[in-house]
Amino acid sequence: MANRNLFNLSPSQPQADTRNEAGGLAYQLEPRAALAQLAATGTFHQTFYSEASQQLDELLALAEQVDSEYLAKLAIYARERAYMKDMPAALLLVLARRDRERMHRVFGRVVDNGRVLRSLFQMLRSGRFGSRGMSSSLQRAFQRWLNEASVGTLLSASIGNDPSLRDVLRMARPTPCDNERRALFGWLAGRDTPQWAPATEADLPAQVRGLLAYRAADSAEAQVEILRGLKIRWDLLADAARGPEVWTAIAKQMGTQALRMNLNTLLRHGVLGDRAMVEGIAAFLADPDEVRRSRQFPYQLMAAYKNADAGVPSQIRKALEQAAEHACGNVPQLPGPVLVGLDTSGSMGSAVTGFRGHGATSAMRCVDVAALFASAILRRNPGSVVVPFDTQAYQATFEATESILGLSHRLSQYGGGGTDCSLPLAAANRAFPTKAFDAAILVSDNESWVGQGRHGSTAVMTEWTRFRANQRRLGRDPKLVCIDIQPYGTTQAPESPEILNIGGFSDAVFDGVAAFLDGDAQGRFVREVEAIEL
Repeated sequence: MANRNLFNLSPSQPQADTRNEAGGLAYQLEPRAALAQLAATGTFHQTFYSEASQQLDELLALAEQVDSEYLAKLAIYARERAYMKDMPAALLLVLARRDRERMHRVFGRVVDNGRVLRSLFQMLRSGRFGSRGMSSSLQRAFQRWLNEASVGTLLSASIGNDPSLRDVLRMARPTPCDNERRALFGWLAGRDTPQWAPATEADLPAQVRGLLAYRAADSAEAQVEILRGLKIRWDLLADAARGPEVWTAIAKQMGTQALRMNLNTLLRHGVLGDRAMVEGIAAFLADPDEVRRSRQFPYQLMAAYKNADAGVPSQIRKALEQAAEHACGNVPQLPGPVLVGLDTSGSMGSAVTGFRGHGATSAMRCVDVAALFASAILRRNPGSVVVPFDTQAYQATFEATESILGLSHRLSQYGGGGTDCSLPLAAANRAFPTKAFDAAILVSDNESWVGQGRHGSTAVMTEWTRFRANQRRLGRDPKLVCIDIQPYGTTQAPESPEILNIGGFSDAVFDGVAAFLDGDAQGRFVREVEAIEL
């Protein structure tokens, strides 16, 4: 007989049409999906399989293949839902060259803080998006933002250099809307800017005058007294703080996010040597009402936990664990038990936001994020099963009393070898033939290169076909979700009514998965972008 693989009349899976970065068979995402996946995961830093410049080249190439409306909506999605910083700015610059009207409509939603504004300026001045100078249209957008931003927003934007807010002001040259704004621009840009020179220090906003008084104070007592009537970002106060007493006053003004992200700073400055402060901070961080109000997700708390120095008191570390448990309540509950495949291969050991150089690379690895996703799903969906894998599937056991952060850490320790994304499905087909699942979720970088499918398909599609057939015999109609947490443009399972490919490592991914499994068409990744209102 002739070769059955070659001459099969009705192959059950589509043939793979490309190779991924690791050299394995894969399916190329269509341009809108590939661009959305890149926008939700790319950071313009080196990853395990690609250089930073490759991400930029891919973004520019994919952007040419989508219309301006989709580009505008994706820039908003990447900022507001995926919580990315650099990718939305890059998309906005591409849009500025193609559609000025839409660029102006979305500018304020994409550039929602000073850091994004300075990133946008840096990208513009690099020349990688065309001219190094501001077009008149972009200049108007910058000017409008600078005049409409609150005093606090502008003060926050002044933190950081290369580029600085001074550089932005001197190039955008906004015309002040009133004398207070004229004085503020002059103070932020430096006194050698003649267009803002007529304003005096008395014209400065009250916040700035209070900041100047705080910096000029000659004692800790005087600074603490000034802080009682001054609400301002802590990092504008840090350089001039005169000792632990002042730092304690600064800490008392911090919100949940600032406290969570700056525990090491407070430790260095003696704040965490005060037992009452430790108890207060711990109680605030672990407050379930505060966790729900601020919609904290486990990812943010895990990042704080991993980055906390060994000297951070155990009471605060325990509070972060408790907050992570409360935060699981912010993770949507899925329709039923799910099979979760957790990629623990070697490439997943790289930093989730890419390599940024010594001292700047995130301590959060891809495998840490994947393990946390798996743990949160397991916690919220009783009866679910997690299968860690690399080139073999591992049997993981779980204790009901184990914390979500502890479980995530333990799951991340499996594996470290190559990648075969089909193994969780194969393990379920073999080990759980009578267990009903409503879905299978693979959390990976999708760089599978070990394993072979039938009829030229990927191994994932071969095992998925078997998994789905078995589940249908059990009366279920399962769906497959591939969560990709790295900026590569291929997948192991092509999009279909029962398959979702979604990119990102933000907490918004949970909502997208839940919507898809609930049967909401708007939960599909591209359609979710398209549903954005401009």
